[in-house]
Amino acid sequence: MAFFRGTGGAGDATNDATLTAVTEQANIATMKASQATTSAANAANSATSAATSATNAATSESNASTSETNASASATTASTAATAAQTAQTASETAQTAAETEQTAAETAETNAASSATSASSSATSASTSATTATTKASEAATSATNAATSETNAATSASSASTSATNAATSETNAASSASSASTSASNASTSETNAASSATSASNSATASANSASAASTSETNAAIRI
Repeated sequence: MAFFRGTGGAGDATNDATLTAVTEQANIATMKASQATTSAANAANSATSAATSATNAATSESNASTSETNASASATTASTAATAAQTAQTASETAQTAAETEQTAAETAETNAASSATSASSSATSASTSATTATTKASEAATSATNAATSETNAATSASSASTSATNAATSETNAASSASSASTSASNASTSETNAASSATSASNSATASANSASAASTSETNAAIRI
C-alpha cells in the first residue's frame, strides 16, 4: 500500500514511496543528524583545542620572552664573570711577580748574611790575634818593669857603694892628715885615694843618672803596655 506520494505525478504507482524507503530515508536523516551532531561536537572540540592552543601559544610566547630575558641576564652574568676572571688573572700575575721579587730579596739577604758571617769570622780572628799581641806586649812590659826595678836596685847599691867610698875617702883623708907629719908617701897615697874617691863619686853619680833613666824608661814601657792592652 502506498504511504506517500513520491516525486512522480499523481496516480503514478511506480513513484509511490514504500515504508522501507521511508525508513531508509529516516535512518539516513538520523545518521546525518548524528553526523551533524558529531561534527558540531568536533567543531566545538576543535574550537576548544584552538583556544587551548592559542593560550599555549601565548604562554609559549611569554616563556620565550622570559627565556630571552634570562638569556640576556645570563649573558650579562657571563660577561661579568669573564671580567672578574680577567681581574683575578691579573691579580694572580701581580702576586706571582711580587712572590718572585720577595724570593730575589730573600736570596740577596741570604748572600749578605753569608758575607756578614765571613766578615764576623775574620773580625773574630783579628781580635784573637790582637789579644795575643796585647798579651805578648803586656808580658814584655812586665819584663821591662822587672828590669827597670833591677836597674833601680843596682843604682841604689851603686849609690850606697859610692857613699861608702866617700866615707872611706874621708877617713883616708883624715888619716893622711894625721899621718902627714909621718910620711909623705902616705900623703901621696892619701891624695891618690882622694882622686880615686872623686872618680868613684863621679861613677856613682853616673850610676844614679843611669838608674833614673832606667826608671823613666820602665815607667814609659808600663804606660805603653797599658795603652796597647
